[in-house]
Amino acid sequence: MDSLALIAIGSVCAAGVCMGLGAIGPAIGEGMALARALSSIAQQPDETNTIVKFLFVGMAMIESTAIYSFVLAMILLFANPFWNYFLEKAGG
Repeated sequence: MDSLALIAIGSVCAAGVCMGLGAIGPAIGEGMALARALSSIAQQPDETNTIVKFLFVGMAMIESTAIYSFVLAMILLFANPFWNYFLEKAGG
């Protein structure tokens, strides 16, 4: 197997691991935030609008981590900086 094939395999595997690990943390964080928000709403129903407002801001910030992982995975798959280097070395 040549080095270009190894780079391709490594890029695909790295993108998969990046998305897998990058989605676990935000999913757990969003679940915990929603559970805490629902228990807060159950305890203080008068503050529902304030709790929901802060919940949406927090969810957006948590979700940004998953979006960064997705962007990194797309870079590894479609705009890999190592491709051009190895194509030049391989003579292609």
